[in-house]
Amino acid sequence: MKILILNGSPRPNGSTSAIVEAFAEGAEEAGHSVEIIKVGRKKIAGCLGCEYCHTKGNGQCIQKDDEKEVYKALEHAEMLVLASPIYYYSFSAQLQAALHRTYALKVPKKVRKTALLLSSGSPDVYGPAVRQYQLSVVEYYKTEDLGVMTVNEENYKAEDHLEEFKMFGRSVTE
Repeated sequence: MKILILNGSPRPNGSTSAIVEAFAEGAEEAGHSVEIIKVGRKKIAGCLGCEYCHTKGNGQCIQKDDEKEVYKALEHAEMLVLASPIYYYSFSAQLQAALHRTYALKVPKKVRKTALLLSSGSPDVYGPAVRQYQLSVVEYYKTEDLGVMTVNEENYKAEDHLEEFKMFGRSVTE
């Protein structure tokens, strides 16, 4: 299966990147093809709400920025994994922008499975982000939710926690 991971962290060596790498390693060991797009480090503007994509644009956004990489990857992805640190009880602004801009595609055609990976400094802040994922990804895209995994900042580098994310990646089935 072709798995696309959108890493919303702006920190290249942070906890989110560590759990993304562990998940990807497990998925690749299970025979899946994994592409990681570090949207947290890309130039992706927010949706303008102009409707160009659904009127004159034929599914293409009027904005010309790094979101085109996400569109291209979504053409082939069969599974979408969102990964983000928690900022103000939600996804990073960078992941929010990338996700909002998928509106141009309506619904990615091949994506049939999804998962969510979150990191935070506190164990009590995940609820709103999980709910957003359930509504704006699982329900809107009509995908099978393979699960949500979270990790707190204090323990993300511990081998046993990274192994859990690796096992999650390994558990993904066609």
